[in-house]
Amino acid sequence: MLINCKGHLIDLDSPKVMGIINLTPDSFYDGGKYKSEKGIIEQVKKIQNEGATFIDLGAYSSRPDAKDVSEEDELYRLLPVLEVLMQEFPDALISIDTFRSRVAKEAIDRGACMINDISAGGLDDQMFSTVAQYQVPYIIMHMIGNPRTMQQNVFYKNLIKEIIYYFSQKIFQLRELGINDLIIDPGFGFSKTLDQNFELLQKLELFKSLELPVLAGLSRKSMLYNLLDVKPEQALNATTSAHTIALMKGANILRVHDVKEAMEAIRIVEKITNRVS
Repeated sequence: MLINCKGHLIDLDSPKVMGIINLTPDSFYDGGKYKSEKGIIEQVKKIQNEGATFIDLGAYSSRPDAKDVSEEDELYRLLPVLEVLMQEFPDALISIDTFRSRVAKEAIDRGACMINDISAGGLDDQMFSTVAQYQVPYIIMHMIGNPRTMQQNVFYKNLIKEIIYYFSQKIFQLRELGINDLIIDPGFGFSKTLDQNFELLQKLELFKSLELPVLAGLSRKSMLYNLLDVKPEQALNATTSAHTIALMKGANILRVHDVKEAMEAIRIVEKITNRVS
């Protein structure tokens, strides 16, 4: 499975890591951690040195019950940092975690190469056309509602079947617009209970029926730390365990806070599954 990022063909048959940089003060794990230009540059350098292929830059917290952030505030947080990173790391493959088409457009114009949309176009009816215009890889995630209402929408007759149907509809619309590079994210922690999240992980290989790369966003999430009755800061071991399961079930990208540990999980799984490219 190949995707084209700024002219670079990335082979996702060999799993890749996407390192998270949150520019929000209230993200569930690392909110407010990166407050200075120097600190952000050092963290990106660390992420790249540890082996991440992508950097995911976000300026809107999507944790449950997070406060809404205006488009202007999101742009104010995001664009100056993106410009600095593109100066420091001109070859970096930066994904933008946003559901807003204007934010996507402004970011791509400044060098971002991928859009990571938690709403799969559901919160901005201009997002699909924007992605089609720029022809960048597009990550579509499963969520019902928005970050403030999603945990009210957890009622399914058949969880996996309904999520696959959701994606099939989105994929049809996007293909009709000529969008080629699509990645699906089943949305761990979004519109799902703890048990539903683990059912999703248990059956992750079923999403291969869509014939698209699968991104797993499991890093330090509540499904892990609530199950084990620990804090997010204590959930690295659980995260690595979940990453290993996701890889064994075919995940192509791990979106993570801890790159080194994710890369180690990939190396071990590749060793026993012959997924090395």
